[in-house]
Amino acid sequence: MSEPSSSSSAAPHNPPFRADHVGSLLRPPELLHAREDYKAGRIGDAELRAIENDAIRSAIAFQESVGLQSITDGEYRREVFYTDFYCRGLGGVTVAYDPSSIDEDAFFIDRQGHKLPLIVPRVHGRMRWCGPIHVDDFTFIRAATNRTPKITIPSPTIIHFRAGRRNISADVYPDLDLFWDDIVDAFHRELAALHDAGCRYVQIDETTLASLSDERVWEQMRRRGDAGRTMLLKTYPEIMNRAFAGRPTGLHLAMHLCRGNNQSHWSAEGGYDLVADTLFNTLNVDSYFLEYDTERAGSFAPLRLVPRNKTVVLGLISSKFPELESKDAVKRRIDEATKYIALDQLALSPQCGFASTAPGNRVSVEDERAKLALVVEIASEVWG
Repeated sequence: MSEPSSSSSAAPHNPPFRADHVGSLLRPPELLHAREDYKAGRIGDAELRAIENDAIRSAIAFQESVGLQSITDGEYRREVFYTDFYCRGLGGVTVAYDPSSIDEDAFFIDRQGHKLPLIVPRVHGRMRWCGPIHVDDFTFIRAATNRTPKITIPSPTIIHFRAGRRNISADVYPDLDLFWDDIVDAFHRELAALHDAGCRYVQIDETTLASLSDERVWEQMRRRGDAGRTMLLKTYPEIMNRAFAGRPTGLHLAMHLCRGNNQSHWSAEGGYDLVADTLFNTLNVDSYFLEYDTERAGSFAPLRLVPRNKTVVLGLISSKFPELESKDAVKRRIDEATKYIALDQLALSPQCGFASTAPGNRVSVEDERAKLALVVEIASEVWG
C-alpha cells in the first residue's frame, strides 16, 4: 500500500489502537429483562446494579477474547448513548420517541425503507454538573481488565441538534448562551474528574457535524425555526472547542462521527466534504472514528485534509448489518484511503457501536463477535 510523504510529527497510537471499536455492545437478554423489571418496580437499584455489573464483566471478557485492546463497558448502563451523561448526570433533560417526527419527514430509516421516529430530548431544567458522571464506570472497567479502558461521552451539541430551540425551555434558558455555558462547564469538570481517576482515553460520540450535509436534516431544522446551516457550522465547532479546551495533558480525546445508529436504522446521509476542514483542522481532538461502511458516508477524498499528527480510524465494518465483510474488500478500501492519507495514520473499526440504543442493532452476538474478530485480524495483517 502506498503512503504519502510523512512529516516530522507522527500520528498518535495506542490509543487509538490499530484494531479498535466504537464502544456499545449488544445487551444480553437478562440485562434487558432486568431493566424492564426495574422500570416496573419489581427490583431496586442494588439488584439492577448487580445485574449490570455481571453483564459488564462478561462484556469485558468478550472484548478481550476477540483481541481488542481498548475496553468499554458496552454502554450497558445506558438506554440511549447520551442519556447517562445528560439525563442522569446533568439533569433537566428527558428523552422520548416523537411519533410526529415521521410526519415531518424526520426519522431513522433502514435499508428496507422502514422508519422509526426520532428520539427527541426536552430540556425542562438547568443542566448542572454536580459530581462525576462516568468515573465509577471507568473504575469498574479498570478493575476488571489489564487493557486500556475507554469511556464514551456524547457530544456537547447533541441536545441542541436533536431538541431544537422549541424543546429547550425558554423559562429555564431564555438565552442560549447560558445553555451552552452549562454544557461547556460540565465537560470541563467531567474530563478533569476522569483524568484525576486515571482515565486516559475518552471518545466523544458526535452525530451532528456528519449530518449537516443532509438536505432532509436541514429541511427539518428550517421547519422548527433553528439557525441556518452557516450559523450552526460555525457555532457547533466553537462550542466543541470550548468544551474540550484546557483538558488535562495526557488525556487522549477521540471523536466518533456517524449519521445515526438505532436498531439498524440511520437518520442522515452525506459525505464529510462540507465539514472536513473544520473537522480535521479546527476541532481540538487527537483522533477520529469515521463512519465509512456504506456510500452514505461519501468518498475518502476529505481525508487529504487530515494533518499528519492525527489518526483516523476507518469504520469499514458495519455494525448495522449481519453480513460479514470480505477481508480482501476491506483491505482494498484501506488501500484506497491511502491515496489521501498515510497508512501509518490509519486504524480500523466498525462504523459505530452495535447498540447505541438498548434494543441494539439487528445482528446476533455471533455476528458481533465475527465482525470484531475480523477487525483485529485485518489490522494485524495490514499493520503488523
